[in-house]
Amino acid sequence: MSFEGWTFDVWAPRAGTVEVETGGNRHPLRRRGDRGWWSAIVNGADHGTDYSLHVDGAGPYPDPMSRRQPEGVFGPSRVYDHDRFTWSDHDWRGRDLRGSVIYELHIGTFTAAGTFAEAADHLDHLVDLGVDFVELLPVAPVPGHHNWGYDGVDLWAVTENYGGPDGLKIFVDACHHAGLGVILDVVYNHLGPSGNFLHPFGPYFHESLGSFWGQAVNLDGPGSDEVRRYFIGNALQWLRDFHIDGLRLDAVHALHDKRAVHLLEELAAEVDLLAVSLGRPLTLIAESDLNDPRLVTPREAGGYGLDAVWDDDVHHALHAALTGERHGYYGDFGSMAVLAKTLTSAYLHDGTYSTFRGRHHGRPARHIPGYRFVCALQNHDQIGNRAEGDRIPAELLRVGAGLLLTSPFTPMLFMGEEWGARTPFLFFTDHVERELAEGEADRRRQEFVDHGYDDWAAKAPDPQDKTTFLRSKLDWSELEHDTHRSLLNWYRDLIALRKALPELTDPRLDAVTVDYDEEARWLVVNRSDLRVAANLGTDPAELPLPHTKVLLASDEDITHDSGQITLPPGTLAILRVH
Repeated sequence: MSFEGWTFDVWAPRAGTVEVETGGNRHPLRRRGDRGWWSAIVNGADHGTDYSLHVDGAGPYPDPMSRRQPEGVFGPSRVYDHDRFTWSDHDWRGRDLRGSVIYELHIGTFTAAGTFAEAADHLDHLVDLGVDFVELLPVAPVPGHHNWGYDGVDLWAVTENYGGPDGLKIFVDACHHAGLGVILDVVYNHLGPSGNFLHPFGPYFHESLGSFWGQAVNLDGPGSDEVRRYFIGNALQWLRDFHIDGLRLDAVHALHDKRAVHLLEELAAEVDLLAVSLGRPLTLIAESDLNDPRLVTPREAGGYGLDAVWDDDVHHALHAALTGERHGYYGDFGSMAVLAKTLTSAYLHDGTYSTFRGRHHGRPARHIPGYRFVCALQNHDQIGNRAEGDRIPAELLRVGAGLLLTSPFTPMLFMGEEWGARTPFLFFTDHVERELAEGEADRRRQEFVDHGYDDWAAKAPDPQDKTTFLRSKLDWSELEHDTHRSLLNWYRDLIALRKALPELTDPRLDAVTVDYDEEARWLVVNRSDLRVAANLGTDPAELPLPHTKVLLASDEDITHDSGQITLPPGTLAILRVH
């Protein structure tokens, strides 16, 4: 910004001319330096001015660093001045990931209105539940009115569907006043197929590399210095200008980067510097399919220095043990031995053979503190990757939640899980381009096949059907029913006990042991002088646990006397040795 107007900066290293259009008039930008940047001060332009860009006469295009897209991904950009917003969270000192519980939600389906404002009206529910962080699925602009968020473009902006940039800031401000940190899911491995206008501006993408989701971002080829700054600057914007407390980095295994200093390491270093400047902790969490502890190994020890990583092996072990499913990537999971290993080692595949991948996979991670592994019983992917978006049956959640929330990891819940929501979470899109809209169902079915869900592909509803989106909205009236409120109270009690007993947040994996019976399908997790006893079998389990006192039990039919506890099928109890 300038006293004379607004300064527009654009990176377009291969362009011969760059112009900014405001109010029907075009203003030429001047090349500055030799790194491909163009600049101009436009008199009269200020906060709220709509504009678009023209490169070598072609356009109009939105600004690659647009802070606002009021008319969506195909409309003009709008000047947005972060300093115009007044924050009231001056006393906020952030949240530490250690000992915390995360709650993942999708703004568009969390409430009927699907906005930041209405989501903020439900923060009391989350505070009463006892969680520490709210994790938002991506909020960048997407084509149409509803989307998971992973088809985002204009990555520096916030979709108007939810309330735009001010709406996000108001939500974050409200979360901080409620004592909740906010983690934002960001996507840096690809851009959506619709509304992506980065190509005319520069070498943002690899010519040949890519993934199921689209072209790979250019992180190591010619021109990649500025491309990396584009994504790192974006991350810093969320943390600095939106007061976000952490970022969840989508599918980092799809980041193609062969440089000596990986993008993730560079990003972690920059975020650490910003945290010092802001005086509050900032958290980086990677979603990764690599089972590689180097992601969360400190930089001084040769790692990337991220704070945590999603751990699908724990999810798979819990899900398969609870449901009995063994298809696709659940093929190696389901036994008590596998569940015991993941609860004590974080990964099943830590150099072992993966039948789903047809090769050995992963490396040992037992030396890593448990809180660095974010683990879930359910999340948007694991529900949404099912053709009918169905959740784990409510009757299995008590024992599943008991094992998750007493584990040495960082637990994450998915919206509605805490009361056994019956609404599905389906895959939905709203592409406005005919070719994409007509082909989305086929692309999604192919992804089911790739994940080993061959027989499910035909069951998936059309992602473009608005009903698919509407069916995925939470039904908050379910909380009026006793069965749902009873499960909610169980989740509240588990989280409260986790926070009250330091043994349950002890992150040392080598301090966790598990006893189990494969045939009877029971196990006992030993956490110092605590015992978490669970029966996943079909018959009652009689376990000798002398000198113990029951602290919390999932079922009133659990009996404990004469040094023995009897667990009916599908129940769990937490005991202390005395």
